[in-house]
Amino acid sequence: MCGNSWRAPSLKLNLYLAEFRTMAAKTPTKKAGKSAGPKPGEVPGKIVDIDVSSEMSDSFLEYAYSVIYSRALPDARDGLKPVHRRILHQMSEMGLRPDRGHVKSARVVGEVMGKLHPHGDGAIYDALVRMAQNFSMRLPLIDGHGNFGSLDAGPAAMRYTEARLATPALAMVAEADENTVDFGPNYDGQLAEPLVLPASFPNLLVNGATGIAVGMATNMAPHNLLEVVAATKYLIENPKATTKQLMKFIPGPDFPTGGELVEVAGITEAYDSGKGAFKIRAAVEIGKVTSRKQGIVVKELPFNVGPEKIVEKIAEVVKNKKIQGISDIVDLSDGKTGTNVVIELKNGYEPDEILEKLYKLTPMEQQFSINAVALVNGKPQQLGLKQLLQVFIEHRIEVVTRRSEFRKSKAEARLLLVDGLLKAIIDIDKVIKIIRGSEDATAAKDALIKNFKLKDEQAVYILDMPLRRLTKMSKLELDTEQKELKKTISELSALLKSDEAIRAKVAEEVTEVGKNFGTPRRTKISA
Repeated sequence: MCGNSWRAPSLKLNLYLAEFRTMAAKTPTKKAGKSAGPKPGEVPGKIVDIDVSSEMSDSFLEYAYSVIYSRALPDARDGLKPVHRRILHQMSEMGLRPDRGHVKSARVVGEVMGKLHPHGDGAIYDALVRMAQNFSMRLPLIDGHGNFGSLDAGPAAMRYTEARLATPALAMVAEADENTVDFGPNYDGQLAEPLVLPASFPNLLVNGATGIAVGMATNMAPHNLLEVVAATKYLIENPKATTKQLMKFIPGPDFPTGGELVEVAGITEAYDSGKGAFKIRAAVEIGKVTSRKQGIVVKELPFNVGPEKIVEKIAEVVKNKKIQGISDIVDLSDGKTGTNVVIELKNGYEPDEILEKLYKLTPMEQQFSINAVALVNGKPQQLGLKQLLQVFIEHRIEVVTRRSEFRKSKAEARLLLVDGLLKAIIDIDKVIKIIRGSEDATAAKDALIKNFKLKDEQAVYILDMPLRRLTKMSKLELDTEQKELKKTISELSALLKSDEAIRAKVAEEVTEVGKNFGTPRRTKISA
């Protein structure tokens, strides 16, 4: 019975299909420019066999390329992934400068998602939050207002938080409108977005980066801005400098949460090859915590480790009797004073011995593995310290060169107009008479060119200017502007002619960033 009820519809369906094919074959088709029917020798509805392994390989590679180039890996020049770059650029376009008020994070996320990054609001908000967290970024790029999370808890929803660009972010986005970087179409081709930001400091080294692509990953530690600036200046002046020489300026990473670096041999390896590991442990103070008892006070924790995690783990190892001698744990940490976990010890126990066990059995000591993979000329590469700095320096040389050319062209265009105004202002009455006496704009332009020996652009500019502005112009003001423009053009021309001058300009600008935003080292390095 079941078999008959299954076969009957199948037979009926086959009959319908056969009838449909017959009717389709008899139905004449209208001729268009080109026939839309099957090619000679092809059968309508024919199933084409394909190589599954080839199809899977091609599809996987396409996906892998998309993840590597468009999502997971930072660009070595500005140290940003596409989502971070788009957030900063769009916030700059929205005018969310440090001197302006904060706006809802949801508004920023909506603008970025709608115009530049159509990959979901969650990913955009997560990226925005990270750039605002002073415990994640050594130099935060976004000034957040509201609950942007902690080491132990996530942020509030985007509708409850507000954001604007932090002052250091201006050093990333400034001059993008002066033809300093290339722009490309956004996802739907209706807008343009920067393919890289001008970035006047080595952001990849300063703030680090993490990302998991297909077949590769990156994990880069943050560094101290002042140290990075010093190393950059040294490499500009000494292009043949070795990694060992650069490490005199950058002895190791500098995490926003402080801590202490131990087993540091891996740092040298990481700076040489782009891959290496070291350990970072909590910074503590040993002393009396009560009138009778000694204790260990945890003041700084390893990167990305929160106080609550430490307290829970210590309580666990004490309960399992892996560590003896701890009588109490109190977490006094808050957002203002920072980490402050008090570990009270029983009398008769050595604090140093207990501390060593805490380092071994709890997250108070963590291994950090550097895998410095970033995009260079659109290709993923593993970079050592010198290579990372070289890529940034080359980028800034290009930015300064293109900016200087842009400013020079702009100054020359303005000088041309000022020269024309100076010729015309000598006899302003004659200018007005010519304009009034001409039949049309073309006749007026030709008359101005003939009488005052003007160029076409100069004559058009005078014609387009309202008479009230023309009559109020001061020859003294124009003379002053002319001198300033000539001086600017001369300085820019001299700069563009000298590679040494451009490199010196790069060093000067990166030094200025260091002066404005640099802070002392937070992470200690053990001998």
